[in-house]
Amino acid sequence: MSARVIDGRALATGLRVKYAESVAELVRNGIVPGLAVVMIGSDPASHLYVRNKIRACDECGVRSFLHALSADATEAEVLDLIGELNADPSVHGILVQLPLPPQIDVRRVLETIAVDKDVDGFHLYNVGALTVGESIFPPCTPYGVQLLIDQTGIEIEGKHAVVVGASNIVGKPMALMLLQRLATVTICHARTVNLAHHTISADVLVVAAGKPGLIVPQMVKQGAVVIDVGINKLADGKIVGDVDFEGVRDKASWITPVPGGVGPMTVTMLIRNTIRSAQRLPAGSFD
Repeated sequence: MSARVIDGRALATGLRVKYAESVAELVRNGIVPGLAVVMIGSDPASHLYVRNKIRACDECGVRSFLHALSADATEAEVLDLIGELNADPSVHGILVQLPLPPQIDVRRVLETIAVDKDVDGFHLYNVGALTVGESIFPPCTPYGVQLLIDQTGIEIEGKHAVVVGASNIVGKPMALMLLQRLATVTICHARTVNLAHHTISADVLVVAAGKPGLIVPQMVKQGAVVIDVGINKLADGKIVGDVDFEGVRDKASWITPVPGGVGPMTVTMLIRNTIRSAQRLPAGSFD
């Protein structure tokens, strides 16, 4: 039996309708949630991602502010801009689109964003707070993955979850969030010996390695839930994930497609975090 497909687009669409209602409530109380997006340089992929984020803001009624800087912008210019946005009461969330030009220290930029406006969840406070489950804003992609897993109805507690990929943006925070849900968690990375030995025992397999076709059917446990975070562009222009979708779907119980799985949820969680930031003011309610 083929796996059931977890439709990230459908879930994201439903959540955005709900979030638009929350924004309308805030507006009635005189608060318009605002997201400032800082983009540096002219990377085509970054431009695409930013357009998608601004479109999502428009759908939900969130005001967006785009600050586009040239590729030769200095670190001081970026930090000064972030300082201004930190102090701007109309801005509830700040997103700096990655990657950044080499002359700019990514860590210093992310640490400069005010913790209560770090809607990407990349500030050291938010990342570190995941260890005790008290981050102000969970990182968008791992949080989106968590909601996708919840769509399956399986109980994560006690299950073996394997995360392939140990990045600071997805892999590590994802592992911490699964651990918070009382899963038994294994993290695999580029130096892991015999990857299949670990993945074959996973009840929940989250793959975020950036390698097309890395996970093939013989590496997946019968009935596993498989979440593919990878987004890879092949030479022919086709977008694929890290999982052999057609092969693995015959062994998994649930699987996410690429595109249409995790991607829409990442953007939607950004909107969610921005609204929550606005609701830290004395108005509205939000779940």
